[in-house]
Amino acid sequence: MQKRLPFWLKFLYGSGDWGISSINMMRSLFYALYLTDVVRIEPRLASIGALVGIIWDAVNDPIIGIISDRVKSRLGRRRPFLLWFAFPFGLSFIVLWSAPHWESQIALTIYVTLAFMLSDTFTTLVGVPYLALTPDLTRDYDERTTLSSFRTVFQLVGAIAVVVGAPMIVDFAIESGATQQQGFMLAGACFGGLGAIPLFLIGWFVREKYAPEDQEDLPFRETLKISWANIPFRYAAGIYMFNWSAVDMIAIGFQYFLLYWVAQGNLLAKVNVFGVSLSLESAFYGVMMMVCILCVPFWQWLARTRNKREAYILGMMFWVIVQVLIFTIQPGQTDYLLFIGALAGVGVSAAYILPDSILPDVIEWDELRTRRRQEGVYYGIRTLIRKLTGALVIFLTLQTLGWSGYQAPPENVVQFTQPESALLAIRLMVSLFGGIILAVSIVIAWNYPLSREKYDRVAKLLKRRREEAQDVAI
Repeated sequence: MQKRLPFWLKFLYGSGDWGISSINMMRSLFYALYLTDVVRIEPRLASIGALVGIIWDAVNDPIIGIISDRVKSRLGRRRPFLLWFAFPFGLSFIVLWSAPHWESQIALTIYVTLAFMLSDTFTTLVGVPYLALTPDLTRDYDERTTLSSFRTVFQLVGAIAVVVGAPMIVDFAIESGATQQQGFMLAGACFGGLGAIPLFLIGWFVREKYAPEDQEDLPFRETLKISWANIPFRYAAGIYMFNWSAVDMIAIGFQYFLLYWVAQGNLLAKVNVFGVSLSLESAFYGVMMMVCILCVPFWQWLARTRNKREAYILGMMFWVIVQVLIFTIQPGQTDYLLFIGALAGVGVSAAYILPDSILPDVIEWDELRTRRRQEGVYYGIRTLIRKLTGALVIFLTLQTLGWSGYQAPPENVVQFTQPESALLAIRLMVSLFGGIILAVSIVIAWNYPLSREKYDRVAKLLKRRREEAQDVAI
C-alpha cells in the first residue's frame, strides 16, 4: 500500500504549473496578435520565428531531459534546475515582448526569433525537471492522477489570471500614457515574476522520494531509440501532440475570431458579466476556464472509477460537438458566445488533466521493459511535443492569415474590418479544423494499450523486482 502524499506537497508541487502554464497561455493567446498587430510584422514573415523555434525545440528538450536524468548531486536530479533557473525563466519572459521599433521587417523577425529561443530555453530548463518530478514523488496510479489534478487546477487558475489580468494590465499601461507594447512587457514582468517564485520554492522544499538505482549512461541516440521502442509511449505522444495542437489552434485563432468576427473589428469591445464590464476576450476565456476548474474533480473521479483512456475519449467527443457549434456563432452574439465558452470548458478540462496523468504510467512500463528509469528523457520529449505543437500552430496560423489576405490595423484606430476571406479562414481554424484534430486524438486514445488493469500488473512486477533486488543487497 503506497503512502499518500501530504496535502502541502501536492499543493506546492501543483503551484509550479502556475508559472509555466500562465506564460504558455499568454504566449498562446496573445503572441501571434502581438507580432502582427503591435510589432506589425507581416504574418508569413512572423511565422518564420516560430518555425526556427520548432528546430530549436527539437534540439534542447530531449538534451535537457537526458542531462536531468544524469545529474548526480546532494540535491537530487531535478531540484538544481529549479533553484538555478527559476528566476532567469521569469526574466526571459519580459524579453519575449521587448521587440524594438525598427523599420526593417527582417531585423524585427531576427530579434523576435532570438527572443523566442531565449524564452524557450529557460522554459525547458525548468519545465522538464519540474514535470519529471511526478514519478519521483509517488509510484501510486491514483496519486499521480491527483498530482496532475493539482497541477491542472493551477494551470487553469493561471490561465484565468492571464486572460483576465493581461488585457487589464495592457489597458492600464495605455491609460497611464505608455504604449501597447510597454503594456505587454509589464504583463510579461508580472506573470514571469509570479511564475518563477513557486518553481524556486519547489526546488527548495520538495524532495525526490524515488531515486533510480545506479545505471549506465547510454549515448544520446541510443536513449532516444530505446524510448521510441516503448509502444505505449508512442500512443501517449500521439495523444499529447494532437490534443495540444487542437488547444493551441483554437486558443491562438480565437483572439482573431473574437476581435474581427464577433466584435466586428471593434478593438475596444466590452461585455457585461454579472455587472462587471470586461473585454470580450477576458469574458470568454474567464467563463471557459472557470468551468474547466469546476470540471477537474469530475474528470479525476471518472479516471479513477473507469480509466484515463475512456475518460479522455468522452471528454474529447463532447468537445468536438462544441467545436461544430462554434462555427454557428454570428457577429454580436455575445450571450451565445459565453454559453458556448462554458460548454467548451468541459472538454478543455479533460484535455488539460488526462494526457499528463498518462505519461508516468508509460515510464513505469519502460522501467519494467528496460530496467532503466528515464523520466527526464520522456518529459523532455513531452515538453518538446508541447512547445513544438505551439510553435507549429503559430506558424500555420500566421501563414494561413497571410495567405487569406489578413491586414494589420493601422496605428491608433479602434475600428477595423478584415476581408471576407480572412474572416472565413479564422472561423474555420477555431471550429472545424480544431474539431478534426481532436477527432484524430480520439482515434489514437481508442487504441492506447496501457489500461488500468495492465498497469496494475506492471506495478506488481516492478514491486516484486525491487523487493528481490533489496533482498540480494541485504
